[in-house]
Amino acid sequence: MNIVRVALDLPLPRLFDYLAPDSDESDIGRRVTVPFGTASRTGVIVAVAAASEQPHAKLKAVSAILRDMPPLPAEWLALCEFCARYYQTPLGEVTSFALPPMLRRGKLPRLKQPAEIAASPAPTPEIPRLMAAQQSAVKTILAATSFQTMLLHGVTGSGKTEVYLRAIDAVLARGGQALMLVPEIALTPQLEGRVASRFPTAHIVCGNSGMADAARARGFIEALSGRAEIVLGTRLAVFMPMPRLQLIIVDEEHDASFKQQEGLRYSARDVAIWRAHQLNIPIVLGSATPSLETFHHASTGRYAMLELPERAVAEAMPVVRIVDTRREKLQEGLSAALLAGLQQRLERGEQSLVFLNRRGYAPVLACPPCGWISRCTRCAANLVLHLADQRLRCHHCGFEARVPRACPDCGNVDLLPFGRGTQRLETMLAERFPDARVLRIDRDSASTPKKWQALLAAIHAGEADILVGTQMLAKGHDFPLLTLVGAVGADAALFAADFRAPERLFAQLMQVGGRSGRAALPGEVLIQTEYPDHPLYQALVDHDYLRFARNQLDERRIAGFPPFSFQAMLRAEARDMAQSLAFLAAARSVAEALADGVTLYDPIPMRLQRLMTLERGQLLVESGSRPALQAFLAAWMEKLYALKMPAGLRWHLDVDPLEF
Repeated sequence: MNIVRVALDLPLPRLFDYLAPDSDESDIGRRVTVPFGTASRTGVIVAVAAASEQPHAKLKAVSAILRDMPPLPAEWLALCEFCARYYQTPLGEVTSFALPPMLRRGKLPRLKQPAEIAASPAPTPEIPRLMAAQQSAVKTILAATSFQTMLLHGVTGSGKTEVYLRAIDAVLARGGQALMLVPEIALTPQLEGRVASRFPTAHIVCGNSGMADAARARGFIEALSGRAEIVLGTRLAVFMPMPRLQLIIVDEEHDASFKQQEGLRYSARDVAIWRAHQLNIPIVLGSATPSLETFHHASTGRYAMLELPERAVAEAMPVVRIVDTRREKLQEGLSAALLAGLQQRLERGEQSLVFLNRRGYAPVLACPPCGWISRCTRCAANLVLHLADQRLRCHHCGFEARVPRACPDCGNVDLLPFGRGTQRLETMLAERFPDARVLRIDRDSASTPKKWQALLAAIHAGEADILVGTQMLAKGHDFPLLTLVGAVGADAALFAADFRAPERLFAQLMQVGGRSGRAALPGEVLIQTEYPDHPLYQALVDHDYLRFARNQLDERRIAGFPPFSFQAMLRAEARDMAQSLAFLAAARSVAEALADGVTLYDPIPMRLQRLMTLERGQLLVESGSRPALQAFLAAWMEKLYALKMPAGLRWHLDVDPLEF
């Protein structure tokens, strides 16, 4: 009697055997419903065997093998198995995560017939001429007939997307499929429109977590069947099964959004590279500010480096100026130079962007007489003042409350906002420039895809003069009338505890500055700072990513930080910090006998030590060898699953962590 081995969505590192008399090898990769305890669960068949290690009498029979769609292919299962091994996550949790929710529940969407999805005839789009550097990059990509990782390093506005489109065109001409990943859901519709206009007869599928369940499941099946020729999506789309996949593109590869921070804590960029290696196909990583890990690999020859040193449309890069604010009295956080620049653009009918990566009206509401401040009751963080709707909100756990009429401690009615966010800047600019149309772009104003698209449409239509925005506007957008970018409040990142903070700040400022002057009009970037001589700002003035990256890599080499070491972080959370740290101490104790070539650090509270009422601690492990770290983690995880834990304590392992 045949036995199927099933991966179930459970926090247990094992498979589960079930009796399935009518099964055979062709059922590997199919979804299956099985009894588990008193409930029924849906899993994935990963193997068919003739015998089980479990006694036959204890084996239950499957409820149903779901043959309503093609089985998940062997390369998809291999991809999940790699993620389970590398990220030390049970295979059932990985396969469940990689499936759309509807398929995970054992359901199937209504599938459109080919006639319903056939693209309507459209005129051939105008294809721009390539610059010499673009032509060279396209030629190199198309010449790659096997696995090769290529870094497309191009300044902002250098035409990286056009290089992608030319490469995709060649793949479609060969009858292949192409996968393109972007970091943000907000960028997907814009890119989809551009790709659709370029390939009007191609079937394009999008994949991201913001889609409706049925649409996401339908796209997954269309990719699996080979019907979808191009898949565009965020990090989740790396798990789309594609039988004729010939090219993978990861745009803005440096972006931290490619790292999942919950559940399966994977890097979509790294998984995409492994997938390209598995399929023996080329992969292109694109960025104006590559991650230091990627730049290091390109500098040492592990990756091929493709350079786009000039802008494709604009005549020159925007001029970057540093505004020294040490001896200047700012007006609501804005310098005289920035205010004058805004006035000049208004007079010329051009657009400006004031960049502040902090939403809300003010970071905190306070009572000066008694010292009360608006703290979150569930997190070790302050409640942010959102004056427009009279709410205090925690940007970590989502808790919110009404703005109090008086101080809860002393009764003082004169509560004051301290610091500033995008709402406060919006209010100030509207008062300062009463005839200007001020538009705020952040997670509050663009809370739904419909609102986001409406805001973008207003900007492109010239219906806004001054934009106040967060990092949502920092990448992937072309606004022809935007000629001035002012960066406010950037200095804090210079002294953050996280060793990656300078890298993120440089990328953020270079990306947002790159929104300026992307068409015929010249651009200007003003960066307000109290540290005008800092090397990071000087590299920005010179548009010199290479100098910045080499300096940072030198510092990391001395400190032994990635990419010169490899890390994993064990985190625990409980109602009491003592419980979290005690578990981590026990975990460290069992690890000591296994830690050959691995450094174990002491358990400490996390920087945001309380989140949603849980006290959080962490334990860092590090090695100069990735294989040594992986071997240690595999052995360590067996010990961790055997540890006794107090009720309510939860733990997880984060391999290659980005947050500390």
